[in-house]
Amino acid sequence: MTDPLDTSAARPSSARSERQVRWVHLVGRPLGALLAGDLAEARRQTGLDLPEFFVSDRARGLWRRRFDQVTAEPESAPWLARAAVSEPDGAVVGYAGFHGPPDESGMVEIGYTVVPEARRRGYARAMLASLLERAAHEPDVSTVRVTISPDNAASLATIQGFGFVETGEQMDEEDGLEIIFEVPADHIPGS
Repeated sequence: MTDPLDTSAARPSSARSERQVRWVHLVGRPLGALLAGDLAEARRQTGLDLPEFFVSDRARGLWRRRFDQVTAEPESAPWLARAAVSEPDGAVVGYAGFHGPPDESGMVEIGYTVVPEARRRGYARAMLASLLERAAHEPDVSTVRVTISPDNAASLATIQGFGFVETGEQMDEEDGLEIIFEVPADHIPGS
C-alpha cells in the first residue's frame, strides 16, 4: 500500500485552492506526547511549532481515539492524523487525516480541523483537496465521505465544487446530527 498522505504528493490542485499544505505524521511518539498534553515534546518529535490548539481538550479527545485505533490496528497508522503545514511559510495550520483505512466497501472518511488563527483563509479547502487527491490515487478506495453538522456553514461551503453528494444523515455521539456527503473516488475533480 502506498502512504495515503505521502508529503511529496500532498499538494492540492491549484485550480481548487491557492493555498498549499504538506503533511507531517502525528502517530507514534508525537501522538503520545499530544495525548499526554506535552506540547514541548510533540514539537520536539515533529520539528514543528505546533500551536496550543493541538493540546486542547477537543484535540486530545481525537488523539485518544487515534492512539487507541493505532494500538488495536497498527496497519491503520498511515491513514490517520497528520499536521497540516502551510507552504512555503511552514506555519502549522491544522490537522487532518482519514478516520481509518478503506472499509470492506472501499469507503474512507475524511476529517480535518483548521486552527482558529488560520481559519477563513483557504486552508480547509487546501487540506480537503490534498486528502481527496490521495484517496483518488489509492486503488482500494472507491468512495470518500465527509460528515458535517447542518449548521456548520463554513464546512458546507468548503466541500462545494469537489463533487460531494448528500447521501443521508447520522447522529454522532460527540457532534450530534451530521449530514453525510460522499463522492466516488473516480469522480473526484482533478483526479
